[in-house]
Amino acid sequence: MLTPQSAAVVRATLPVVGGTIGDITPIFYRRMFAAHPELERDLFNRGNQARGDQQRALAGAVAAYATLLVDDGPDPRTVLARIAHKHASLGILPEQYPIVHEHLFAAIVEVLGDAVTPEVAAAWDEVYWDMADALVEIELGLYAEAGVTPGDVWREVLVRRRVMESPDTVSFELVAPDGGPLPDARPGQYLSVAVTLPDGARQVRQYSLTGGAAPHAWTISVKAAPGGTDLAGLAPAGEVSNHLHSGVFEGDVLEVSSPFGELTLSDGENPLVLVSAGIGITPMIGFLHHLRRAGTTRRVVVLHADRSPARHAHRAELRALVDDLPTAELHRWYEDLGTRPVEDRLRAGYLDLDGVDLPHDADAYLCGPAPFMTMVQAGLLRQGVAADRIHHEVFGPGTEIAVA
Repeated sequence: MLTPQSAAVVRATLPVVGGTIGDITPIFYRRMFAAHPELERDLFNRGNQARGDQQRALAGAVAAYATLLVDDGPDPRTVLARIAHKHASLGILPEQYPIVHEHLFAAIVEVLGDAVTPEVAAAWDEVYWDMADALVEIELGLYAEAGVTPGDVWREVLVRRRVMESPDTVSFELVAPDGGPLPDARPGQYLSVAVTLPDGARQVRQYSLTGGAAPHAWTISVKAAPGGTDLAGLAPAGEVSNHLHSGVFEGDVLEVSSPFGELTLSDGENPLVLVSAGIGITPMIGFLHHLRRAGTTRRVVVLHADRSPARHAHRAELRALVDDLPTAELHRWYEDLGTRPVEDRLRAGYLDLDGVDLPHDADAYLCGPAPFMTMVQAGLLRQGVAADRIHHEVFGPGTEIAVA
């Protein structure tokens, strides 16, 4: 925690630093990548960088963490799980944090100039290292839990099976090349997948484990992104997903991480509400496979929104999983229902919670685009679901605390 003197300085300067952090982070990344081009090429998501998503995420992370440090609220370390799991899945090491520190503080001085007095610099230095030390501690614990040396999370797996789950979504069943067992994964976790692209860059993306593979195997699903470049014209849109779609088949070898991810099912007998949109269905499929294997008696309400039945990845698998759970029910919404008739739990349009009987004591899990999850969370709160029982998976850099 901060010293009282530093806390007072941070509290006083937070409006200024918070107001300019959006200007600071692009300069930070430019400086860091100039000094360490291998980080941009082989570690950071080039698409997020080009769109500015990563810069906004880092700005939000620093400002949010500093606010929590100086407010009389929850322990700020409790909000770091998502970023720590993402870091662990990338193999981030403690010695990389000083690199970030050097270039971040150089960017702060460049933007704020003489306003960064020694007292201000020392106070914000404490903020950074408090956050960095907390992340290192959590990440080392995750490495130990995964049974790996810190940073040594990568392994080769063989693609045993490739299945088209929808016109733009393909699943890959992955096994160890020697046929041995793979580490266990908890339902809801993901793998990082590293690929070498045609320009030689090593790019990494995360894909949820769907949990339906045979013993000693993992399964992930990948949705292709539209072609072309991103809005800034600097990096191909969906360059990793499109590479996997067009170039990876049975018998090929992929480099993947150990399973990580904090969005896992809660224990207990409380009802469950699983809400997804589009490819956000993948962790829900993993949850349902787990619940079927466990023979759950919990009430499970599954709600999914998609563009059309034809584009609904894992549509038949979802239906079969729900049918196998006597206490589960499925509700679906499609923007384009085609010629299919509207039914009690099959509707045209966008997901609408108002017509669904939801248990107030449920644990709710959400996965999909951020605006969708914002809308769903508001609906769940209106129906009486407690805020601390609503959990979500974020696509890309998080909107509250994000990967630095």
